[in-house]
Amino acid sequence: MTTVIDLQHYGHGSLPESFKQMLIDVHADAYADAMGDEFHQRFPWFVDHWSDMNGFTCVVAFDGDQPTGFAYGAPQQSGREWWRSTTFEPTDGHTSTYAVSEVMVRPQWRKQGISDRLHEALLKERNEDLAVLLVDVTHPRVQELYETWGYRKAGEQQPFADSPVYAVMVKRLHP
Repeated sequence: MTTVIDLQHYGHGSLPESFKQMLIDVHADAYADAMGDEFHQRFPWFVDHWSDMNGFTCVVAFDGDQPTGFAYGAPQQSGREWWRSTTFEPTDGHTSTYAVSEVMVRPQWRKQGISDRLHEALLKERNEDLAVLLVDVTHPRVQELYETWGYRKAGEQQPFADSPVYAVMVKRLHP
């Protein structure tokens, strides 16, 4: 059976009333085994934080009316880019950065290329020089996936005391 996935784009200031709850519900399904972890329980705070940022964009994948996954992020403030804590050196002073905060797909729809489509659609129209994301260092297969998307590990950081240690991965958006 072939599933037809529809991608819908959202941005700061034009979010439907049920948008945030939809993301929270997808997250709860995607991380059902880890929802006892306090860090994962704070996901609603992250949804509020990111969706209130100027420049926030999100792409949601739908199978019919069922949300299957999403990717979202926002531009980072100059001087506060996640890669600043690493040895990464941008070339030619090109430092404007878009942070990919989340890419997730619900278990039932995994291994169908949906995360790749979401990520590509999220970055397609970006004007920033770089994209950056964080990946839990205990998930090397996810890091390998991001490497196939053009990211390279620049270092590691732990942004919150109760968060995992993350690999900071950077991708040049405009060669």
